[in-house]
Amino acid sequence: MSDTHVRTRIAPSPTGVPHIGTIRTALFDYLLAKKYNGEFILRIEDTDKKRLVPESIEKIYQSFDTLGMKRDEDPIIGGSYGPYIQTQRLDIYQKYAQELINIGAAYYCFCSEERLKELHEKDQYAKYDRHCRHLSPEEVKAKLDSGAPFVIRVKLPETGFSTWHDLVQGKLSLPNTECDDKVLMKTNGIPTYHLAVVVDDYLMKISHVLRGVEWMMSTPVHLFLLESLGWEPPIFAHVPLLLGPDKSKLAKRHGAKSVLDYSTEGYLPEAINNFLFYLGFSYR
Repeated sequence: MSDTHVRTRIAPSPTGVPHIGTIRTALFDYLLAKKYNGEFILRIEDTDKKRLVPESIEKIYQSFDTLGMKRDEDPIIGGSYGPYIQTQRLDIYQKYAQELINIGAAYYCFCSEERLKELHEKDQYAKYDRHCRHLSPEEVKAKLDSGAPFVIRVKLPETGFSTWHDLVQGKLSLPNTECDDKVLMKTNGIPTYHLAVVVDDYLMKISHVLRGVEWMMSTPVHLFLLESLGWEPPIFAHVPLLLGPDKSKLAKRHGAKSVLDYSTEGYLPEAINNFLFYLGFSYR
C-alpha cells in the first residue's frame, strides 16, 4: 500500500435516495483514502435513463454532507479527471468500444430482443449463446451497411480461468466458461456498467475498487477489458452485503432507511457513521 497513491471512488446511480448499503461502502472508500492521504471521488453513473430520479442527485450530496464525507473531486467541485457524470462522457466510451472491436476483444451483436427473450424463456439463467460472435466479417459489414440495430458485446475467452487477489475475499479464480459475453454498448450508444466502470476507473486513476460481492462474477469481464486495453487493474475489494430479514440484499422492500431518514429522526452524524462502520463486523 505504501507504494500506491490511494484514490477511491463511489459511483451511485441517481435512481432514488441512496440507502445505507451504498453509504456504508462510501464510508469505507472515504476512510481508506483518508488513512493513506489519498483522494475520495464521487462519480454519478446516470446512464440508466429509465430509472433516473433527477432529485436523487441532490439527495446523494446531502447524504455525504450529513456524515462529513468531503469529496476531493465530484461533479460540483470538479477535478483533473472529469467530467464526473457519465452521460457527459459518452464520446469517451464510444471511442474505447470501437477500439475493443478493432482489436478483437468485442463484437457486434445483432440479435433481436425477441430472440434473446426466447433464450431466457427456455432457461432464466441462460447466458448469451454467442450466436453473433461467429458471424463472418462479410456478414457483419452487410448488417452494418443495412442499418441493422446492434449492441457491442465483450468477446471473453472461452477457456481458462480469471484469477485475482481480492483484499477482502482473498485469492479468487473463476472459470471463463461461467462468464457471459456481457453487453458493453447498447443500441442507443449508451454504455453499460461493465464498459463505463472500467474506462472511468482507469482514466480517473482509481487505485482501489470497493464494491458489493454481487459484482464478483463480473470481475472477469472487467479484468479482460483492462488487459485487452493494456491497462493495469485496480485493487479489488468485494465487501459483504447488508441483508434483509429474508437474507436477500437489503432493499426498500425491507424498509431500509437512508442516512437522511436517520438524521431527520435526530441521530447524530457521529452515531450514524459508527453504526455504518460496524455493520457486518464480527467480534468472534
